[in-house]
Order: sequence, then C-alpha cells, then structure tokens
Amino acid sequence: MSPSTGRPGEDTERVVVVALYDKVTLLDVAAPLEALARANDFGTRYRVLLVSADGKPVRTTAFTGLSADLPLADVPDRIDTLLVPGGVPADFAFSPTTHDVPEEVTPDEVPDAVMTVRELAPRAARIASVCTGAFVLARLGLLNGRRATTHWAHCARLARDYPDVMVEPDALFVEDGPFITGAGISAGTDLALAIVEDDYGTDLARRVARWLVVFLQRPGGQAQFSVWNETSSPATPVLRKVLDSVVLDPAANHSIAAMAARAAMSERHLTRTFREEVGMTPARYVEQARLEAAKLLLVTSDDSQECIARRAGFGTAETMRRIFHRNIGVSPGIYRTRFGTTGIERSRPASVVR
Repeated sequence: MSPSTGRPGEDTERVVVVALYDKVTLLDVAAPLEALARANDFGTRYRVLLVSADGKPVRTTAFTGLSADLPLADVPDRIDTLLVPGGVPADFAFSPTTHDVPEEVTPDEVPDAVMTVRELAPRAARIASVCTGAFVLARLGLLNGRRATTHWAHCARLARDYPDVMVEPDALFVEDGPFITGAGISAGTDLALAIVEDDYGTDLARRVARWLVVFLQRPGGQAQFSVWNETSSPATPVLRKVLDSVVLDPAANHSIAAMAARAAMSERHLTRTFREEVGMTPARYVEQARLEAAKLLLVTSDDSQECIARRAGFGTAETMRRIFHRNIGVSPGIYRTRFGTTGIERSRPASVVR
C-alpha cells in the first residue's frame, strides 16, 4: 500500500515497536533500526520503541545487550508496525562443532517472546518479523493460510511445524496482508526498506538504500548465487590475485594470455588450474564477473547502458544485452526496472514449501 490508501499522511508520526526478549538476535534489531533512522534523516517520522516484557535490558546473541525503552504495560495503544526479531532461548548454546546449518531452537519456544507478541499484535496495523521471528507469529496462528518466509536454514522446519503456513524459501521478504516476514539476519535491511517504500514511496526508499550502500532490491533471493560465492576458493594465492584483479577492474584486459602472464603460468596450465580450483574456465569467470559488475551498475547508477557496458568490460551495449539474455533471461533494461524498487507492491506467490 501507499500513504494514499488510508494510512497516516507523510507528516504523521509512525510508531514502530520492537519486541525484545532475552537472547534476541542483535542484527535482526539493528539492521531495520538503522534503515528507519536513516529514513528519518530524509524526512520520515518513525518513532521507534524497544519493548521488553518487564522493561529491563535483554541479552543478545552477539556479545552485547540492548536497553528497552518501555515495559510491555506502557506500550501505546496504537502501533503502526510491530517488529518481531529472531533469537534463541536464554539458556541455549551452540555446540562447539563446525556446522553449516545452525542447530538453533527457535523463539516460538521463548515464553516472553510469545507473550509479548500476543499482547501487542491486536494493536498493530502491520506486523513484521525478521528471521526466526516468523516462528512466533506462526505459534500464535497469525500466519495461518498466509505466505511467509524465514531464514533459509529454518524454512523446512517452519513448514513442517506449522503446516498451515505457506512457506516461500527463496524470498528475502514476503508481504501478505498486514504481515511482512523477512528472511535471515541481514535481510532485516531489505524488509525495513520495503516498509519505508510502503509508507513513503520508492524515491525515498531508494535514497535510504543508497546511503546504506545496499540494493533497493537485491538481485535474487536467499538462494541467489554470484561469481563471488558460486566459485570455489582457490588454493593458489597467485590465482586468488588473478581472480581479484578481474573483480576489481572488469573492464581491463582479461584475456587468457593476459591472465596467464599475470599468474606467471602458461595458458594451458592456467586453464587447467581454473577448472580444478575455481570450477569454471577463465573466460566464464571473466564473463560472470563482468555480468555482476553490470548488474550492480544498473541498479545503483543512472548511467546509460552504453556507459555501463564499457565500465563493466562488455564494450558495447549489444554485447551486454546478449550476455544478459543468455545468463539471466532478461535484457539489461528489464533488469534495471525490476530491481529499481523493493518489489513490495507486486509481491506474488512463488515456490511454496509444504
């Protein structure tokens, strides 16, 4: 929705209440708050209140605590947005082993989290969750029959434990009616930008995103892959330098001959080393690095496609267009349009986990 759909005008204070509890995830709170604070720098009127059940400070999952502004009993009757961050039970501790998927207990098992949200939810015009905060909403039945998301590592469990929730595992955030659920940790920034766009429009949200040095809408969801994370980390330091040189200056000469000279290898040895350590050919890596550079320039600058093609190393806009179509199935122009907004107004059903 936009401010013209019945919400308070742009000069009206919007009350955002953050539900705190012991061992809340710090970035789930800090990332949205930073976005909202910067939005206020640009003229919005968010009033943010940190609330714990008893008004006392809470511990977080990241070395420091958070002070509460109010106890639950003193929260205003009208809440524009209730924000529910993720976290773990107060006595939870990770096992000292290395694991890719954290063995977390979700906050639907935290009595203070459930009690606080149960009390505040009826007063809120909008309810937003970050990361595993979605489990609290699901525990209270607020997401029944609705689409939602959470951290990628917990999507399957959310779908299993709460079968009435339609889980979208790849989304950075999902809006369904008055509920917005966000993905894991740093996706709180994406969710906050969507809230700002919903309240004050795309132009202001874009200004905040640029100040925060983030995409207004990230290219891809939780399952996104780029040349930086789809490739293996090379064991050879000199090859790491070659890879970095491509990313740092995609428009430079990155022919196989030039890269081989840079690495002091023969072209044949370089190609074999790339396949073994990077998982792709040198030419493919260069193309993907240039594609990433062009995608970034399209959504963070107003430069023409011809200028971006040169800066990204494609030479011409036509070459860039062909590579965009071959790799992601859309033209650079469509890509720019698609990621010029958070996408909150056109949120549609995607793949659903049952």
